[in-house]
Amino acid sequence: MSEPQSSSRPSADRRPFPWSEPGILVGVDGSAAALTALRYAVDIAPKLGHPVHALVVWDYPTLEWSDGVGWYYPGTYASLEGAAEEIASDAASSVFPSDTPDWFSSSTMNGRAARELVDASKDAAMLVVGTRGHGELTGLLLGSVSAACAAHAHCPVLIVRND
Repeated sequence: MSEPQSSSRPSADRRPFPWSEPGILVGVDGSAAALTALRYAVDIAPKLGHPVHALVVWDYPTLEWSDGVGWYYPGTYASLEGAAEEIASDAASSVFPSDTPDWFSSSTMNGRAARELVDASKDAAMLVVGTRGHGELTGLLLGSVSAACAAHAHCPVLIVRND
């Protein structure tokens, strides 16, 4: 199976997508909800005639609180970038177990998920994201990333629940 394309944050003059025409952008974070969103996007893409690009956005927090013990550094930039690339590869392998089609690609990008997905949506025909339901009442609410994408994206947004 050919590996999906992966790259770190593109320069300001380069889009994160390898295709020239608008396609379906999918936010992937390793969750079951994101994988459901990717599967849905891959299902509708041929019907709409669009390529699919899975984008894993990761952030490097400078400090984190650990069980009330104190501050620590959560790892290296390279380890977090490597984990994001593994998420992209695992998602592609899960959706395409035998062979990745040429109309599918993936990449990683450093930044805040909502901001980067909204910015990347400028070059997309559709943005697809998952949302995690948390029971009957709170499951009706959107997560912060999916809500921000729905409110600010530059293209239509499809929010897929993991039910």
